[in-house]
Amino acid sequence: SDHSRSSPTMPNESSDSFVPDDLASSPLQSPSSAAVVSTSSTEADIVSHNHGRSNHEKNSILSQIISLSTSNGRLQQQLQFETQKATSLSADLRDAAERIVELEKEEWTAGSDKPSEAVSLPPEPPQEPPEPPQEEEDMKGWGFRDPRLRPFVIISIAYLLFTVTDGAIRMIVLLHAYHKSFSALQVALMFTLYELAGVFTNLAAGLMGAKWGIRFTLIVGLCLQLLSYGLLFGWQDGWSDETAIAYVTVAQMFGGIAKDLTKLGGKTVTKLVTPEGKDTRLFRLVSLLTGWKNSLKGVGYFLGSALLEVSYELALGFMMGLIVLALPFAIWGLDAELGTAKKKNSSFKEIFVWDNFNLNVLSLARLFLFASRDFWFEVPLPFFLRSPNCDVLGPDFPCTPDQDPTACDDGSTCDPSLSFCANINTGGGCGGPGVGRTVVGAFLGGYIILYGQIQSWTPQLVTGPLGQTPPNKMTEVFWGMINCLPTMIAAIAVYVSPAFTEHRLGGMTAWLIVIIVTFAVIFAINSSIHSYLVVKYAAADKVAVSVGLYYMSNALGRLMGTLGSGFLYTYAGGEVNAIGGYDPGHDATLGLAACFVAGTVSSLLAAVITIWIRDEESGLKCGPCLTLVAPKEVVEVEEGKEEMEEEDIRKRDLAERTVENIEVGEAKRLE
Repeated sequence: SDHSRSSPTMPNESSDSFVPDDLASSPLQSPSSAAVVSTSSTEADIVSHNHGRSNHEKNSILSQIISLSTSNGRLQQQLQFETQKATSLSADLRDAAERIVELEKEEWTAGSDKPSEAVSLPPEPPQEPPEPPQEEEDMKGWGFRDPRLRPFVIISIAYLLFTVTDGAIRMIVLLHAYHKSFSALQVALMFTLYELAGVFTNLAAGLMGAKWGIRFTLIVGLCLQLLSYGLLFGWQDGWSDETAIAYVTVAQMFGGIAKDLTKLGGKTVTKLVTPEGKDTRLFRLVSLLTGWKNSLKGVGYFLGSALLEVSYELALGFMMGLIVLALPFAIWGLDAELGTAKKKNSSFKEIFVWDNFNLNVLSLARLFLFASRDFWFEVPLPFFLRSPNCDVLGPDFPCTPDQDPTACDDGSTCDPSLSFCANINTGGGCGGPGVGRTVVGAFLGGYIILYGQIQSWTPQLVTGPLGQTPPNKMTEVFWGMINCLPTMIAAIAVYVSPAFTEHRLGGMTAWLIVIIVTFAVIFAINSSIHSYLVVKYAAADKVAVSVGLYYMSNALGRLMGTLGSGFLYTYAGGEVNAIGGYDPGHDATLGLAACFVAGTVSSLLAAVITIWIRDEESGLKCGPCLTLVAPKEVVEVEEGKEEMEEEDIRKRDLAERTVENIEVGEAKRLE
C-alpha cells in the first residue's frame, strides 16, 4: 500500500518493459491496494491526483526513449566515421612505413655508414640490390628487350602489319566489285562468309590458342591471309554474277578466318603481360594496341583503293608482301607456350556454359554496338560516295567515247552502246557525290585513322579527365547512349536537308564529314571501353577462350550489320524515275538514310543491354565535381543512414504505443 503511493517517475529497473512501478501495483494488479485507496481518499481526489501523475510520467518516459534513440544514432554514426578514419590512417601509415623502409634500403646498399634509427633493418645488408618499386602507372624501361613486354611487341608488329592488309582487302574487293556493276546487296553477300567465319573462328581460335598457344594461331592466320589474296588473283571478268559472288565469297572466307586468328593474339597478349590488379596499365595497353591497329587499318583502306586505281594485280601483290614481312616475327620471336591454359583446356561444351555473366552480357552488347556501325559504314557509305548525281544521267547528256573523259560527271561514264552519260553501277543507285575510288578510300581511311587515334588516347583525353579510368559498365552505358546521337542526326539530315534533297555538293560533303568525324570520336571511346572490359572480365588462365567467345559476338554483329545494310541500301530507297527511257538505279540518298536509322536503333540496344552487367562499384563521374552515379560504398553508407532513420521512427512509434498503454491502464484503474 505504501509502495503504491510512492509515485516513482522512472521505469522499473528490474523489468524489461516501460510500465511504471505504481502502474505495476495498481488496482488492476492488487486488490488490497484498491481497498486502501478507497478508504483513504475521495473519488475526486483520486482523479485529480492520478491525472497529474499520468501526464508527468508519460512525458518523462517519452523524453527518455527519444533521448536514448537519438544518442544511439549519433553513436553509430560516430563509430562508422571513426572506423573509416582509422582505416584510412592505417593505410597511410602502412604506405609511409614501406616508403621509409625502401629509402633506408637504398641508403644501405649505396654504402651509407648506418641506417636511420627510425626503422629497424636487418643486421646484414642484402646481397643484391632490391628491385625498384613498380608503380602502376610507371611504364618507363619497358621495351623490346624487356622479357615482360617482348611478346607484346612481337605480336603487335605482326598484328599491325596484318591489319594493313585486312583493311586493304575490303576496299579492293568492294571497289572492284562496284566497278563491275555489282549491287550493294551482292557485295554484302560477298562478305557473308568473311563475317560468318569470324563467328565460328573465334570459338575455335580460343580453344586452339588455349591448347597450342598464341604463336600457333598467329602463324596460321598469316598463312590463311596469303591464301585469300592469292585466290583473288583468279577473279575473272568474264564470269557470271553468281560464279563471281561464290568465288569471291570463298576467298573472303579465308580472310575472315585469318583476321580472327590473328586478332586473338593481339587482344589476349595484353592481359598476359599485365600483372593482376594493374587495371589502369591494362586499359592503356589495350587502348594503345587497338588504337594503332585501327589507324593502320585506315592506312590499308587508303592504300588498297589508291593501288587499285593503278592496277588490281599491283594492289594484291603489295599486300601479300606485307604479310610475308610479318611472318618471321611470329615464327622465331614467340614462345610456343604463350597463352596456353595452365590447367585443363576448355571444350565447346564448357564454352557454352554461360557462367561468366558479365562477359556474356558484354558480348551481346558488343554485337549491337558493331552492327550500329556496319549498318551504314562498310557497304552503304562507299556506294553512296561513288554514286553519281541522278540529274546528269540519260539521253539529255550525250557523249562519245573518244571525247574528253570529263564530259560526264564524277561517278558516271560515257557508255559507248548508249552514246550518253550513264551510271557506272546502276545497282549502286544515284544521288551521291560521285567521287573516285582514291577519294572513297581516303574518306573511309581517314575515319578509321581518326577512330584509331581517339581510341589510343581515350584514357588520357577522355576517361582520365572525367574520372572514368579504369571504366566500368556505367561508363559504357553513358557513352553508349551518346553513341546514338550522330546516326540519329544523320538520318534526319539525309531525309530533310536541302543539301541532300537538292544535291548541293558542298553542303552534302560538309554534313558527311561532320557526321563521320563525330561518330568516329564517340564510337572510338565506346570501343576502347569495350576492349578493356572484355580482358577485365576474362578469366586470366583461359583468357584466349574468354576473348574468343566475346569476339564471336563481335563478328556476328558485323555480319548482321553488313547483310542488313546491303538489303536496306538496295531496297529502302525506291526506284528513280526513268530519264528518257533510261533507268539510273534506285535512290541512294533514301537508302543511306534508312541505314542510319538502323544504326541508331542498334546503338540504343547495345547501351540498354550493358545495364545488366554487375559492375557498378566505382560509380560514374563526369569530371572532378560531378558524380552521376555514386560508388557502391557510398550508396551502402546512404542506405545505412536511411535504415538508421527508419529505426528511429520505429523507436518513436514504440514509445508512443507505450504511452498509450499507460493511458489505457490509468483509465482502467480509475474505472
